[in-house]
Amino acid sequence: MDEMRDIVKLAVDNYKGCVQKYSASEANETLRNALIAANNGSTTLNYRDIRDGKCAGLFALIEEILDATVVDGLMESDLFNKFVDYRNVALGDKPVFVTEDSELFVVAEAADGTQGLRRQRLDGKHEYTIPTSFKAVRIYEELNRVLAGRVDFNEMINKVAQSFEQQILNEIYTLFYNISAADIGGSVYVVTSGSMDEEELLTLVEHVEAAAGGKTATIVGTKAALRNLSGMQTDSVDSKNDLYHKGFLGWFYGTPTLAIPQRHKINSTTFVMPDDVLIIMAGDMKPVKFVYEGEPLVIPGDPLTNADLTQELTYAIAA
Repeated sequence: MDEMRDIVKLAVDNYKGCVQKYSASEANETLRNALIAANNGSTTLNYRDIRDGKCAGLFALIEEILDATVVDGLMESDLFNKFVDYRNVALGDKPVFVTEDSELFVVAEAADGTQGLRRQRLDGKHEYTIPTSFKAVRIYEELNRVLAGRVDFNEMINKVAQSFEQQILNEIYTLFYNISAADIGGSVYVVTSGSMDEEELLTLVEHVEAAAGGKTATIVGTKAALRNLSGMQTDSVDSKNDLYHKGFLGWFYGTPTLAIPQRHKINSTTFVMPDDVLIIMAGDMKPVKFVYEGEPLVIPGDPLTNADLTQELTYAIAA
């Protein structure tokens, strides 16, 4: 078990480019040798060995490495860490998320010695669970080439992990840009940046901060959306430095801004997020809920069922 953890850690470090004990080529060779050892000492996939259960450790190792690298990649996103409530739960568990709006009790004037007040009850609490679905990729041949030394192990992990990261993050970003004040208790506003003047935006910021109990608001958007603020406050040295170094204002009259890196839709050059929308939000609540359910699943294919006799591999997670 300790050896498995060491191999997984090496794979993750190699994926992130921060291996210190080995060079990149040595790390890849170490991982390749670990795969060969788990593959019953062979550099090629043998149908009979797979059928007879002699290579169980091979697919378990791949499962562990991909699980670690996919989750690790998600955690490197600033938006994920700041705005996503992440839960990793056992299969079948359905965590309950609770949101509350900003409604408060109305305090009335009352005469001494009387309790003739209208009763109040706050209904602004909502409980809900997040349904999950399988997300999977089915690849072929790559593993065989890795074991034979024809492909970089880090490259294979990188491609599979990046594919999952991009799909999940694109879904999260799309959901984030569709939130409303009703979704997270009133402490958020979504506005079109191209039609907003200074006074309107400052008023919205104050509304958001008031709804969040006085907590400081943040203006969130893509760089292109935040650039629409550049015509409003550019005479100071700091503002000019922001525009020169970042391309947008880091502050808007005392309110910080946060740029979200734009993303492409899968296998296209179409942007995921609109470039004319600003989201103003305050408070500690993370509006997007993400559930990673159960364990990842690696399913080795049967080469005899494929017309070209290639070995395939399916990797799936529930999220």
